[in-house]
Amino acid sequence: MNKEKIILTADRPTGRLHIGHYVGSLKRRVELQDSGCYKKVFIIVSDAQSLTDNAENPEKVRQNVVEVALDYLACGLDPKKSVIFIQSQIPELCELAFYYMNLVTVSRLQRNPTVKTEIQIRNFETSIPVGFFTYPISQASDITAFKATTVPVGEDQEPMLEQTREIVRKFNSIYGETLIEPEILLPDNAACLRLPGTDGKAKMSKSLNNCIYLSETAEELQKKVMSMYTDPNHLRVEDPGRIEGNTVFTYLDAFSKTEHFERYLPEYANLEELKAHYQRGGLGDVKVKRFLNAIMQEELEPIRNRRKEFEKDIPAVYDMLQKGCHTARETAAQTLDEVRKAMKINYFDDLELIRGQVQKFSGK
Repeated sequence: MNKEKIILTADRPTGRLHIGHYVGSLKRRVELQDSGCYKKVFIIVSDAQSLTDNAENPEKVRQNVVEVALDYLACGLDPKKSVIFIQSQIPELCELAFYYMNLVTVSRLQRNPTVKTEIQIRNFETSIPVGFFTYPISQASDITAFKATTVPVGEDQEPMLEQTREIVRKFNSIYGETLIEPEILLPDNAACLRLPGTDGKAKMSKSLNNCIYLSETAEELQKKVMSMYTDPNHLRVEDPGRIEGNTVFTYLDAFSKTEHFERYLPEYANLEELKAHYQRGGLGDVKVKRFLNAIMQEELEPIRNRRKEFEKDIPAVYDMLQKGCHTARETAAQTLDEVRKAMKINYFDDLELIRGQVQKFSGK
């Protein structure tokens, strides 16, 4: 089977994107888009998936579609190089997911650790919307519809990718080689695999209100950095501090570079020296936070400024999305035709079937 290198990623439009999205996937997407190594790049604004736990508040999703699109453009995703589109405008995805449901058991979905975690976060317990529960299947339809070979995501999405691979293998074993089995592409920096929230919680999440958004003003960003969770036992400057579980140092692992020390903290050569001083005592949290704030401001200021420029022409953003939807639908329709053919449910195109039925009934 021909395997052109194709990227697919997605984000839920339930709010503005945050730096967890940025270091976990967005920044890498831009690098991959510009690398010239991939024939196509598809990026989904996953509004349909967002409705699985926002069915009673569709306006939240509706309003945030353009917020996510603005964040994409501000980060450097280029509609001339990437196809950016809205999930609900591609009806072929629903049909693919419907067929894939026959290949997955309820018990297999229940074992998916990402689904388990998300159910706990939302306090669904036994009141799980079916659409939310079957999200791994709809994600498989997203990935396979566009023949994605590479999916750059954070570590928390690894079980979802494995579910997709299982569906692909089962479909191909039953109906013949039709679908492409994707590979996950994780961030190189271990600290970027899953950036914790500013409160020290394991996951940065809009629903937990512990995010730093890409579009934060300089003042909002500084306020959030200066109120970050550190070592609760580091009460005095002279006290030794802990690095493990210290959100500020986790963020420094993700964002700091040697040149940042030259610009903002020249008394230290690198992050290791800063960590060593903090661990032996004599370095206060405020100084470390101010350093992190300087780094974050440098990283996010150009994104913030580009976003303001794109905000000046919202109709152009919608036009970009509409064009992306048209291109995406053409690709998904081709895949769906191939799936129907493999499953032998392309009745009106199957001339051999029609001839066979003619022969079957002509003798009566």
